[in-house]
Amino acid sequence: MAQERQLHLGAFMRPVSLHTGAWRYPGAYPDANFNFKHLKAFAQKLEAAKFDAFFMADHLAVLNMPVEALKRSQTVTSFEPFTLLSALAAVTERIGLVATASTTFDEPYHVARRFASLDHISDGRAGWNIVTTANPDAALNFGLDEHIEHGERYQRAREFYDVVTGLWDSFADDAFTRDVESGQFFDPARMHVLNHKGDELSVRGPLNIARPPQGWPVIVQAGQSEPGRQLAAETAEVVFCSPRDLLSAQALYADIKGRMAAVGRDPRHLKILPAAFIVVGSNVEEARAKRANLDSLVHYDSAIASLSIALGQDASGFDPDGPLPDIGETNASKTGRAQVLKLAQDEGLTVRQLAQRYGGYSGLAFVGTPETIADQMAEWLAERGSDGFNVVFPYLPQGLDDVVDQLVPELQRRGIFRRDYQGMTLREHLGLPRPVNSFFAGR
Repeated sequence: MAQERQLHLGAFMRPVSLHTGAWRYPGAYPDANFNFKHLKAFAQKLEAAKFDAFFMADHLAVLNMPVEALKRSQTVTSFEPFTLLSALAAVTERIGLVATASTTFDEPYHVARRFASLDHISDGRAGWNIVTTANPDAALNFGLDEHIEHGERYQRAREFYDVVTGLWDSFADDAFTRDVESGQFFDPARMHVLNHKGDELSVRGPLNIARPPQGWPVIVQAGQSEPGRQLAAETAEVVFCSPRDLLSAQALYADIKGRMAAVGRDPRHLKILPAAFIVVGSNVEEARAKRANLDSLVHYDSAIASLSIALGQDASGFDPDGPLPDIGETNASKTGRAQVLKLAQDEGLTVRQLAQRYGGYSGLAFVGTPETIADQMAEWLAERGSDGFNVVFPYLPQGLDDVVDQLVPELQRRGIFRRDYQGMTLREHLGLPRPVNSFFAGR
């Protein structure tokens, strides 16, 4: 029997796995990140499993890491999100299609047109992941010598959101009469010219596309910083985040939902979906062995660089096959350093194993059987740590197949995940209301 609160599941699909070694795993598709046939099959399988959304992240520069690490990364190339999701819209019917678009290096009119188009093409399945772009190298690709300051990027993002949503409301839902006999295609009285002039942006409007089927595509946000949390509370309908444990997840959940209430928004109208790396096995030992095998595929040169960053000191001189030596205080993040030490102690990892963990994927992970993973997901849902998860697959296709064929049926059996879609749009999947037009109330 279905419970009142149910999990929402997104699929993080750019790159197809965030684990550095995923493309090297036995049976994995090394080219999956840039192969449309594979991506089409993944999207269709996720839709058959009733996932809420296929989430396409984006980067506007080659990742800023040392070339010795970069050359081993599958993230070097990927499809441009709108091109890919428009193609996937034609070969899927129900799954949501979420794309990242930067408020720092794009213009609101472009973003409004692209998402309105995707929402029409997909019959109401589009979502916009608002990012301010953290990678400083992206600035160099857009005519700047250095990155824009963090606070200024968020100030622009807030105004950018107002402009884009205002542009989506350029036409009332009933503006396009298409009256063949009279020859009137649309009613000018049902068109609004935005004429926005703000601190950061100046946009006349109106948008030259009819209002999207969802009113607005679903608004997604991924920042966890102080301005990111406030932006989410004021604007977001889905938050993708990366807490490492239930306690920190509960604190984030309560903070953002509390901020929503403070600005007059209903906390039920935002879904918080932490990233969750999932490895399924027939028993816990098999799942852990899969994870260990995957971690072992991270090249040591790349792995030790990641561990050094996490520790705040050079770890290249440590004995790779010995335990982590005593680490003195550094100027690095104390929380991050403490997490490294705790992981090494809890799992008895050698320096090599610890480095490969940090060089592969070091975030929240559920590694076990369908039953043990379902137990953990149910606890997070019940204890208000999340409203679901944005699933990170360990490798493709088998890691995705394991989640869809083994974990999802267990979640359905417990009544905490849908057996079928109850609507057609992404808003309906997520239980979100359709926004009222800002300029044509009720239309």
